[in-house]
Amino acid sequence: MIMKKLETYKSKKLNTANFGDFTHNDYQTFLHLISKIPKVDVDGNYIQPEKLKREYSLTAKEYDEIFNCNMKNAYYFLRKACKKLMKTSVIVEKIELNQTWEINICSHAVYNEKQGSITIMFTDSIMPYLVQVREKFVMYSLKEISSFSSLYSVRLYELIQEFKDTGFFIKSIVQLRNIFAIGEKHKKYNHLKSKTFGHAVEEINAIYKMNLKFEEIKEGRKVTSLKFMFNKTKIDKRYNNQTGKYTNEYTKPEIVTKPKKSAISNAVLDGQLIFEDAKQNKQHISSTLSKWL
Repeated sequence: MIMKKLETYKSKKLNTANFGDFTHNDYQTFLHLISKIPKVDVDGNYIQPEKLKREYSLTAKEYDEIFNCNMKNAYYFLRKACKKLMKTSVIVEKIELNQTWEINICSHAVYNEKQGSITIMFTDSIMPYLVQVREKFVMYSLKEISSFSSLYSVRLYELIQEFKDTGFFIKSIVQLRNIFAIGEKHKKYNHLKSKTFGHAVEEINAIYKMNLKFEEIKEGRKVTSLKFMFNKTKIDKRYNNQTGKYTNEYTKPEIVTKPKKSAISNAVLDGQLIFEDAKQNKQHISSTLSKWL
């Protein structure tokens, strides 16, 4: 049986949004639910937000098939994510309006004990950020981020996908603190580097042949921004006979044959995993390593 390809489409604004105290597993659940939203109609046209349903379900079996965490952990993660999704609002900076928006993700969230699944209702306000509308959105397959053990690795990888045409992007330290939702943690730059983007770069390079690196930009002796550099993604033009239009086809990043154990295992040290999640995640790390080695 061929498993349906699960792709996440979401607004670029969510790449820099603050998801508060989301753990790695909460964010995985959110992305998995997004992947269930239809992208196009029968004619191949992008479906507008107002025409899409709001309610979607995710089973523990589906979660385990993508993230390989074993069923016991999948039930645990979904139950916790159900509560988190319901009470979390996303902070989005509307730079063009000089405004900061706080947007609720769900209007209701249900954990189905018997089915081992969750059912959530996305709010009308979040839907425009979760569907494909021209160039304002970024897309990637869930499988591409399924082996990451840190939320910071996922968030950094999403930024790479946004700028995959250029091969670089620049973010200030203030922006990175917001994207990683770390608040006042890791006030010293060296701590921030080692606990967040430093090991995220290591983990991404351990899994993909991306040549990802960063350059520090300073004002005096203080590091104020970072320039991330990586291999540009190859793009091919494909002609669609049905629509009569050309579309871009992106070559997925090449996978490293044998990733470094240290980069993968160290990534769990800090990635907004609470203590209980870190214990539960040990099985996921073990399963991840067994897939690659």
